[in-house]
Amino acid sequence: MKALTFSKFGNSDVLEYIEIPSPELKSGEILVEMKAIGLNFADVYRRKGNYHLKGNPPFIAGYEGAGIVVKTNGNSEFKIGDRVAFADVPFANAEFVAVPLEHIIPLPDNISFEIAATILLQGLTAHYLATDSHKTQKGETVLVHASAGGVGQFLTQISKLLGAKVIGLTSSSDKAEVSKQNGAVAVFLYSEDWKKQVFDFCPNGVDAVYDSIGSNLTDSFEVTKMCGQVVFFGMAGGDPELVNPRMLMDTSKTLTGGDLWSYLISKEERIKRAHQLFDWIANGDITIAAPTIFKLSEGKLAHDYLESRKSTGKIILIP
Repeated sequence: MKALTFSKFGNSDVLEYIEIPSPELKSGEILVEMKAIGLNFADVYRRKGNYHLKGNPPFIAGYEGAGIVVKTNGNSEFKIGDRVAFADVPFANAEFVAVPLEHIIPLPDNISFEIAATILLQGLTAHYLATDSHKTQKGETVLVHASAGGVGQFLTQISKLLGAKVIGLTSSSDKAEVSKQNGAVAVFLYSEDWKKQVFDFCPNGVDAVYDSIGSNLTDSFEVTKMCGQVVFFGMAGGDPELVNPRMLMDTSKTLTGGDLWSYLISKEERIKRAHQLFDWIANGDITIAAPTIFKLSEGKLAHDYLESRKSTGKIILIP
C-alpha cells in the first residue's frame, strides 16, 4: 500500500509518499480502506519530533479518518463494505489502516467520509469542552480563543446551541468574519486591546474562557468574572505562566485542564459523542465549512498550507 511517511524529523521536505507493507491484523482489529483522512497540527508536531509517535521509521502520522471495511479478521460486529470512521487510531496517513473494534464509529448514511474526517477530532474536542470541562448554561457569556480555528468554530456553534453568548478572539478581520458567521456576537483581534474590548462588552467579565493559546493564560484569567472558569486545552502560542493558587482562592476562579483522551474512554463514549455531532449536523444545528482537499500524495503541500495558518477550515487528505 501507499503511505505518507517520514524517517527523520524536520520540515515538510522529510515527507515521503512510498510503498510499504499493508498492516497485519491482530485480534480485535478490522482493516479499513481509507477514503478521507483528517490533517491536524499534531501531525506537524509529530513530523518535527516534538509530539508522541508510535511505530518505527518510516513513521506514519495521522489519527483521524473514515473509510470502508475491507477485512474483518473473523469479527462479526462489522461486515465488508460497512462505512466507518475513527478519531484516535495511529498510522492513518495510509491507504489501509488496522482499526481496533473499540475505536470504530459507525458512519450514518447522511454523513460523508469527508465530513467525518473533518469533524471528529476537532468536533469531539469542542463537545467535551462545552459539556464536560465547562457545563455551558443558558445565558452565559463565554470567550473562545482562536475562534476561527477548527476547534474554535465548533466550540462557538456548540456554545451558542447550548444557550451561551460567544465572544471570539482571532488574528485577522477575515477570520473575524468567519467567527461571526459561526454565531459569535462579538469578535476582537489579538492585535488590538482585546481585554478592554471584552470588558466594554461584558463589564463584569465572562463566565468562562476557552484557552488554546497557553501564553495568554494570565490574560484569560483577567477577563474572567469572579467565580468564573478558565478551560486550558492547548499551547499554540507557547507555555503559560504559572498560575498562583492564591489568585484562584482570592477570586474564586477555577482553572480546568482539558484533554480529549480523558473522555474517549470506551467504545460507547466514542459512539455517543460522535453521533451527537452527526445529529447536530444532520439537523442543521451546526454547519461546517467545506474542507480543503489534498491528495495523500500531496502531503507536503498540505502540511505547508496548514503551517501557513491561512486556512480557516479543515484540511483533509484523500488516498
